[in-house]
Amino acid sequence: MFLKAVNFQGEYKDKVFIANFLKETINEVGADNVVQVITDNAPVCKSAGLLIETHFPHIFWTPCVVHTLNLALKNICAAKNTEANDETFAECSWISDIISDAVFVRKFIMTHSMRLEMFNDHNKLKLLTVAYTRFASSVIMLQRFVDIKEGLQSMVISPKWTSYIDDDVGKAQFLKETTLNDQWWDKVDYIIAFTESIYDMLRRTDTDRPCLHLVYDMWESMIEKVRKVIYRKEGLTEFQDSSFYYVVYEILTSRWGKSNTPLHCLAHSLNPRYYSQEWLSESSGRLAPHVDDDMSKKRRICFERYFEGEELRKVNTEFALFSAGMREFATANCIVDRWCMESFIWWVTYGTPTPIWQRLAFRTLAQPSFSYCCERNWSTFGFINSLKRNKITPKRGEDLVYVHSNLRLLSRREPHYMTGETRMWDVAGDTFDTMGSGGILEIANLSLDEPELESVTFNDPAVPVDEDVNLDDN
Repeated sequence: MFLKAVNFQGEYKDKVFIANFLKETINEVGADNVVQVITDNAPVCKSAGLLIETHFPHIFWTPCVVHTLNLALKNICAAKNTEANDETFAECSWISDIISDAVFVRKFIMTHSMRLEMFNDHNKLKLLTVAYTRFASSVIMLQRFVDIKEGLQSMVISPKWTSYIDDDVGKAQFLKETTLNDQWWDKVDYIIAFTESIYDMLRRTDTDRPCLHLVYDMWESMIEKVRKVIYRKEGLTEFQDSSFYYVVYEILTSRWGKSNTPLHCLAHSLNPRYYSQEWLSESSGRLAPHVDDDMSKKRRICFERYFEGEELRKVNTEFALFSAGMREFATANCIVDRWCMESFIWWVTYGTPTPIWQRLAFRTLAQPSFSYCCERNWSTFGFINSLKRNKITPKRGEDLVYVHSNLRLLSRREPHYMTGETRMWDVAGDTFDTMGSGGILEIANLSLDEPELESVTFNDPAVPVDEDVNLDDN
């Protein structure tokens, strides 16, 4: 549930201030009921999280995995030319050049009514206004360009475009040359291809649903998919080296190394799927959590913070029985269901012989991995505190956000949420889509946080489509 929104305007928000507020909230709900504190990766938030861990040893600070992925995409798609970053800039600067061209094309069309009219004559979809703070905003914009490629090319070779006398012939010529350049489009396709797995992981983790136990495997699978796309594009074998992939790999692994916590390893170890032969045989080099040295070290950190003395010995014994598939865990159904059954359901069904480990699984497997379900309430407050209601008091605003947010959560449990005129009335994100489907880009006046809702609404002729969209951070 949503607890509260607090107005801290005018306060100096250092690590001590944030930590004290978190302590107050943790004590309010009961420290035993809290597993983790999730924030973005800002240094002040990280420092506050570490102060919480010092005060509550059993509570972990976890960086938001969505924010981490967004930072990785920024490092790749907007590499800066600095002395410490010269290798990355040399390999990735072409990406920012392509994105700059796309931004130029969009601005040139959208800032003039006649050019915009010609564009609309050849395209059913609309161009996107991209906010720099939006997750993967550049990649989303390029995907939209692919969707309207034929319309753009038809526009610049049409008689109307040719006869149009523009006040800047040079820019118009550049736009025409760019949109008709096959090499430019090949680069756009390449960017979308190798970032697709990163974007898909971002969408999968950008939900209110439990996914902490999936993050560790998601990172490894995502990096491997990126490698395959780059190597296939460059025509390399797995035994050859790619300087571009090396730079991308270093960015992704560095970001994962900074955000990987013992709680991720514990959650990974609690997922029965990762002990099954089917999962282990999917990719070479995979190790079960109980034989992975790094995983075992971080898991023991969690054990030592949660338990001590006799209880610690019991939980170690229970983990050994579970991971090695001994005694009650050695039955045929138990082993088969590790692969095909949802992890939480598996623990409900087979976890009773290890009560401590089962209880730990119930708590950990119910955890999300990102903080933006909270930060979306900034958008809710923006709807409430508008130009027409700009004199609303902070306390009234906090109360209205509280009511709106919890009504949204409650409504999703009702059967009529998916039916009737008010179906899927909220636009906060609990679903994801792939880049290839285009479903998340089919509607112009909704957030990308609810692609299923966007698709449903777009197919409803009673709903108008605006000409523009702003991809907010929230």
